[in-house]
Amino acid sequence: MEVHKIPIILLMALFPLITTIEGRSRRTSSSSSHSDVDLLEFPLNLEYLEAEFFLYGALGHGLDVVDPHLAGGGPTPIGGKLAVLGPLVRDVILQFAYQEVGHLRAIKRRVKGFPRPLLDIRRETFARIMDSAFGRRLVPPFDPYANEINYLLASYVIPYVGLTGYVGANQELQNSTSKRLVAGLLGVESGQDAVIRALLYERRELPVVPYRLSVTEFTNRISVLRDHLGNNGVKDEGLVVSVSLGAEGRVTGNILAGDRDSVAYARTPEEILRIIYSSGDERVPGGFYPNGGDGAIAKSHLQHRN
Repeated sequence: MEVHKIPIILLMALFPLITTIEGRSRRTSSSSSHSDVDLLEFPLNLEYLEAEFFLYGALGHGLDVVDPHLAGGGPTPIGGKLAVLGPLVRDVILQFAYQEVGHLRAIKRRVKGFPRPLLDIRRETFARIMDSAFGRRLVPPFDPYANEINYLLASYVIPYVGLTGYVGANQELQNSTSKRLVAGLLGVESGQDAVIRALLYERRELPVVPYRLSVTEFTNRISVLRDHLGNNGVKDEGLVVSVSLGAEGRVTGNILAGDRDSVAYARTPEEILRIIYSSGDERVPGGFYPNGGDGAIAKSHLQHRN
């Protein structure tokens, strides 16, 4: 099954509010001016999100029960729920959840960090993301907690963003200890993304009930949306691509995303913020972060809002 490229005219129609040509030139900042401390601290935003989403999905509760100290007194996430999962996927997600708890602890050993920011993981938040991906309102609204396929698709939304952030940060770090930590975090994050993609690839032709849309179509649309929000080229690919985009130009299956040499894509903190805020602008919070992220990098952009 081959998914054709989406014409640029359609992309413009789907996302008219995100960018202008002027905005593109303004939002091409790199992380080269950020210190090691800032670059190590920034991923806490993503690690908090992943820990809470996976903990709630597998257990029905989050850090406030599992390890309140790591939450640092930050507000309880909005809308997390126990997901309807089969034994295998629940086991996998629970492993991911505890891995994220370890990631939080590892980063906070190296830098001071910050309390958990306010996170919005309600089904309505995921529904808005899926609506944006398809350029129309899905009926009924997408519910990430309703069933196994929905939860895996919602999981597809999150870890890959952090993965690309770690790839981007590693090349900017100066200290070997910092590089070692990020390489270790990247290894596990990329493993999580690979497992999620493999589970979805196995189900790629199944319909996402009741939308008459396949799992493949959902993943490809989500990847197109993230690329559009990140606004710095193609750094995201769904589960099935044209042969020209497949590994060595020989396959359409795309169980792992990578460039023409199958090397992982990199994103800057600014690109990450545009995606996780669902706004396309690192200065405009929203999405999973109603009040924005924390740490020096995220706060510096919030302070420069127009």
